[in-house]
Amino acid sequence: MAEPRNRYSTVSLVLHWLIAALVVTQIGLITAHEASEGSASREFLNLHKSVGLSILTLTLVRLGWRIANPAIPLPLGMPRWQKLLARTNHVLFYVLLIAMPLVGWAASSAAGRDIVWFGLFEWPLLPIGGGRETAGDLMDVHEAAAKLLIFLVVLHIVGALKHQFIDRDNVLHRMIPLIPRRP
Repeated sequence: MAEPRNRYSTVSLVLHWLIAALVVTQIGLITAHEASEGSASREFLNLHKSVGLSILTLTLVRLGWRIANPAIPLPLGMPRWQKLLARTNHVLFYVLLIAMPLVGWAASSAAGRDIVWFGLFEWPLLPIGGGRETAGDLMDVHEAAAKLLIFLVVLHIVGALKHQFIDRDNVLHRMIPLIPRRP
């Protein structure tokens, strides 16, 4: 019988940490956009859109990788409710990391605002009408989803720290191999 894996693959690790870094970048970009005016504000927003579409693409890649390479089982002694909470959190991450960029893309499309991906090429707009009113409604959804995503990130971090310092069960080692594995 093969020994179970005790950490995620390099591909899983790179995608996880790259997407996490881009999500943090998004918070900084939208904060800078809201704190600035004129061309600087527009540039921060354009970068926000480009990073968002990059998150969408990388999340779809990560989801495909995850389907082909299932998650490592959670610790046997972990209570069922914690396993359910962890799995629900991960599913909601995927849903939000796909839905948020799609909703932002739809809002830009409804308002007829071009998206130029990192200044390299025009991202096609979706065939959505409705103008500013529809775009505003979509942005309300986008912003509510952002708040939920931040809550889930905090929950995820708290859970990881709980596993590392209270449960001491090597869960964090699976995503940060530099942390020594406990016997």
